[in-house]
Amino acid sequence: MKQLSDTIRSIPDFPKKGIMFRDITTLLKDAEALQTSVNLLKTHYEKSRIDKVVCIESRGFILGSALAVSLGAGFVPIRKKGKLPSHVIREEYALEYGTDVIEMHMDALQPGDRILLHDDLLATGGTMCAAVKLVEQLHATIVGISFLIELSFLQGRTHLKDFDIYSLVQYDRES
Repeated sequence: MKQLSDTIRSIPDFPKKGIMFRDITTLLKDAEALQTSVNLLKTHYEKSRIDKVVCIESRGFILGSALAVSLGAGFVPIRKKGKLPSHVIREEYALEYGTDVIEMHMDALQPGDRILLHDDLLATGGTMCAAVKLVEQLHATIVGISFLIELSFLQGRTHLKDFDIYSLVQYDRES
């Protein structure tokens, strides 16, 4: 996975001082790294009979949609409040200062659908925990949760311990 991590740009003090931002646009513009990322995720889940790949706005959509196509699965977006046009279910979750809300269409999943949840990055796990609750509200089965990047030093995985988690690149410290 060093090949992939070498294509991710690190930007210190973005979006605020003390944060090391992991910029995936440099991986995305590298055709080989992009293809490798999709192939590794596909290989990990191809025997899991995934019905739908459910992805969190917005960077999660990028690899998630390619992954859905490669798995022969449907794609379901989870978006920020007010962005979906039909009837939605919603989940509020805590941020560092305040709360946020994500939503999914009520008819996006059927009971028993086999779901792969995907996002670009696992940090503290708050957004993904909210996504899990949305999927569970519709009685679908979460087969796995995947990420391009995991900031393992933030221990977000501990909030998702009931699920199979697969991340391609792990950072075990901030710098």
